[in-house]
Amino acid sequence: MDPTTSRASPTSYHFGLRDLDRKIMRRIFTDRLPSLTSVQWRHMAGNRRRELFGFCQIERSQKEQTTPALRLSDKVQVAKTPRFRPTASFWEANRIALDSLRKNKLRTFLTLLGIILATSTLISVTAFIHGMNLYIAEKVSDMGADGFRIVRMAWFGPWDPKKFYEMMKRNPEIKRDEYEFVKHQAALVKDLGMSADRRGQVSYKGTSAARVGIQGITENIPAISNVSIDEGRGIAAEEVRRHATVAFIGNDLRNRFFEGVNPIGKTIQIEGNPYEVVGVAKALGSVFGQSQDNFVMIPIESYFKTYGSHQGIELVAKALDQEHLMESEDEVRMLLRAYRHLRPNQDDNFSIFASETFVSLWNRLTAAIAGMAVGIVSVFMLVGGIVIMNIMLAAVTERTHEIGIRKSLGATRRDIRNQFLVEASVLAASGGLIGVVIAWLLAILVRNATPLPMALPWSSVFIGVGLSSVVGLFFGIYPARRAAKLDPIEALRVER
Repeated sequence: MDPTTSRASPTSYHFGLRDLDRKIMRRIFTDRLPSLTSVQWRHMAGNRRRELFGFCQIERSQKEQTTPALRLSDKVQVAKTPRFRPTASFWEANRIALDSLRKNKLRTFLTLLGIILATSTLISVTAFIHGMNLYIAEKVSDMGADGFRIVRMAWFGPWDPKKFYEMMKRNPEIKRDEYEFVKHQAALVKDLGMSADRRGQVSYKGTSAARVGIQGITENIPAISNVSIDEGRGIAAEEVRRHATVAFIGNDLRNRFFEGVNPIGKTIQIEGNPYEVVGVAKALGSVFGQSQDNFVMIPIESYFKTYGSHQGIELVAKALDQEHLMESEDEVRMLLRAYRHLRPNQDDNFSIFASETFVSLWNRLTAAIAGMAVGIVSVFMLVGGIVIMNIMLAAVTERTHEIGIRKSLGATRRDIRNQFLVEASVLAASGGLIGVVIAWLLAILVRNATPLPMALPWSSVFIGVGLSSVVGLFFGIYPARRAAKLDPIEALRVER
């Protein structure tokens, strides 16, 4: 046979191909040379690949010879930049990444461990802070947005024993006369009450409860402190004035002494002294596992008669409204300083705090927690990103031959680069998703097993997964660029 005619023509060669080969050649003839999937090339024999590769070179050279030269007078149309569309190579990159996760479970776990720890830490801390913010706003402060308290001493911030003992020596107890003075002189205070408390034993018909909060109050304390009445009534002003032996109990005492029985009119013993129950408060719940309903309120004058009026007194005030809260605090501070004859250069020998004091203290605490969490998450993310980069470099080395085949069939550098970037992002996003699931399970466990509140905001889930994907994308740039720069001839020489 003549050697010049032994080579099959494009048409005859095309008819000798199988269905998969016809698909490849049809795309070659239309000058669309996509990157073939690794599945297609695995099922194609080696000699068939070489035949296709040689035929591609022949067709390209013939096309170049038959293509007329471009003249300057010809109109040249500049192609528009194509928009991103999820092509076959995009979905193939996702499939390859997921296959890698499934086939190499131990390596995948070790690869994504840093990302998993970073995401779970970030979301757990966010859930804790978010839950605590809701908890503080709902439970901790019972003074409302326009209430504040005046006490002998209150400590906020880092513990300092020296300053604490100095404050104990400097600050005297609040007296009944000071309450009367402030109540009559303050113009920006809507209401002012006085209370004192201690712990003691309360009993009823042989059943007793220890360490109950015994509170001596003026008649307006429940309203100022946002304590609602569930049964009966509160303590009246006349009962306070005439030292009446009446009591307003919390929900814990009702459940302990009067289960299924109306407590109104019953007589309880408060450290041996009889008091008639006139009302029951609505349940307040607990704060950090400590019940807020284990109390009994009695008239403040009855309290002073039994326990004395020399210690434990505090004032509870309510401003005209929230806008005048600061002015009300300043007015009370000025009146008490004047009553105690404090000079301008002397510090206050009493303490005033409001709901915003707790909020600002909590904000400082959460800022420190968040800063520490950001540092930990940054270290985890850095370690996880470096591990992903090393794994992707190993993947480039393992698939060098495949990259050479794809580039020889027309896959551009951009195609190869995008594939490895997508794989790195999918790997990191998978780790972020696992971290989200772990943090969610941890939040449920902590919420059900401890008094700590945990509320998982949806924004933290998207932030966690998105941040993981960005980390994978960033640390996948170097392996992707290295794969895209491989020479197809040198890559094909690498043994598989």
